[in-house]
Amino acid sequence: MYSPPVDLSFKDISSVTGALAEVPRSGLRPLKPNSKGKYSSHSFRLSNNNIPDLVGLQFMLGHFLAQPLKLGWLDLSFNKITCIEPVLCELRELRVLYLHGNAIWNLPEVDRLGELPYLHSITLHGNAIDENKNYRNRVISALPHLKKLDYSSVTCDERRMVNAWHQGSKHGGNTKQSPQ
Repeated sequence: MYSPPVDLSFKDISSVTGALAEVPRSGLRPLKPNSKGKYSSHSFRLSNNNIPDLVGLQFMLGHFLAQPLKLGWLDLSFNKITCIEPVLCELRELRVLYLHGNAIWNLPEVDRLGELPYLHSITLHGNAIDENKNYRNRVISALPHLKKLDYSSVTCDERRMVNAWHQGSKHGGNTKQSPQ
């Protein structure tokens, strides 16, 4: 069994490296550091802070986690993040990513996350990008392994419709399909 999440939420942190000075919250299952002072957790919470970017993310994760590259769950919700930075793509084991309630405005940046082979759940609602009429289609199209978007399941039928939408948008908007 893995350790509980390293929880640095609600700490009024204004930069990722600012988290280095913080002590993780204690939950029902207390965190126990190893002999090097690191946690064996594969989950990390940095939600409800004032973080504008992810500069120093890898360094900060290495400070707290025994195996930072094994991180599978990351909560960055309710911060001031404006873009999806390439550093997230270095977290190759990431399965769940919460980015809701930030200030992400450029929808094509979601495409970067397609590099994450195990990413199956993401939240992006509450960002400027969710006002785009093609928001859900674009995210599902960009993330082939996605099972949940904004806590809502991605169904097989929806995936087929999105694939048809994507093919149509690549060919000048013609969404007609030949009979099969």
